[in-house]
Amino acid sequence: MFARRRPPMREKITLITGANGEVGHGLIQHLSASRGASDVVVLDLRGLEETMRSKVNRVIIGDILDNELINLLLNEYEIDTIIHLAALLSTHSEFNPETAHRVNVQGTLNLLKLAIEQGKSRGQPIKFLFPSSIAVYGMPDTETKRRAGAVNEHEYLYPTTMYGCNKLYCEHLGRYYAQYYQQLSATPSPGVDFRCVRFPGLISAQTMPTGGTSDFAPEMLHAAVQSKHYACFVSEDAQIPFMVMPDAIKSLLMLADAPQTALKHYVYNVSSFTLSAGDVAKRLRRSFPDAQITFDPDGTRQAIVDSWPLDVDDAAARAEWGWSPDYDADRAFDEYLIPTIRGIYGV
Repeated sequence: MFARRRPPMREKITLITGANGEVGHGLIQHLSASRGASDVVVLDLRGLEETMRSKVNRVIIGDILDNELINLLLNEYEIDTIIHLAALLSTHSEFNPETAHRVNVQGTLNLLKLAIEQGKSRGQPIKFLFPSSIAVYGMPDTETKRRAGAVNEHEYLYPTTMYGCNKLYCEHLGRYYAQYYQQLSATPSPGVDFRCVRFPGLISAQTMPTGGTSDFAPEMLHAAVQSKHYACFVSEDAQIPFMVMPDAIKSLLMLADAPQTALKHYVYNVSSFTLSAGDVAKRLRRSFPDAQITFDPDGTRQAIVDSWPLDVDDAAARAEWGWSPDYDADRAFDEYLIPTIRGIYGV
């Protein structure tokens, strides 16, 4: 008589896609410090910087559109949480809208399906963290933008970019997979524990911008510290809400840790401060007198920025999971952006 062999145990992990950016690096550092490297697996087309590799269990170089890779993840791991950062950003998406749709929508759909199958095998929903964007909004004109002030999660959702359309649709996909997936089935799925933060413009001192339409602020910062000429592609009075990278990472971690019973929404605005492009330039000129900042608005990119709100209402995030930014505009520049970028460039 032969003894029955036990099936091999699958490793329990947190999966981070698109991990080789600053948000991914920040999440990896936090998770490694708090839980160790053993349960973090990262997936990125570019792999992961060598300095970060010791902080994770495994680095998978691959594409979220690769169904064989998705099946490998399903069969090899027991996934507790998916943090889905991989995306084609706004400027690149306008030049390649069909590619953007495949990456941003079909890629997200593949990972939601992975979460569903993992949930079925575990008998409970898998946590799915999704960063969305202010690009989901579409204000009809600048006068409406001025009058509206801080908009909530349900207003003016008429995006004017492919990236914004992709993000808004994926928010709805997450809601569907969380609440309605296979709703006519005799054996309903446990669904997905979908949680989304809608970011404003993000400013980082540590990495160069990579194709976001709100990148005029970080581009200006990196040019100013090097005394390089920068022709800003929006006008001085172009104004949107911003957040520095440490607060962006903090918001994702706070939402991930929030008890599900406290959450009444799937999508949450988060924000820190609002500045115009001219305000950013003034602050940078005070710290870097040799900064060469001019304004040469590009009509199309200006129109995109003008379609985004002056500010966003993040009352739901504050009430339901205690969101509060660490950095207002003064702290952002005086305590994070300027000192950090001086250290990086040695000035």
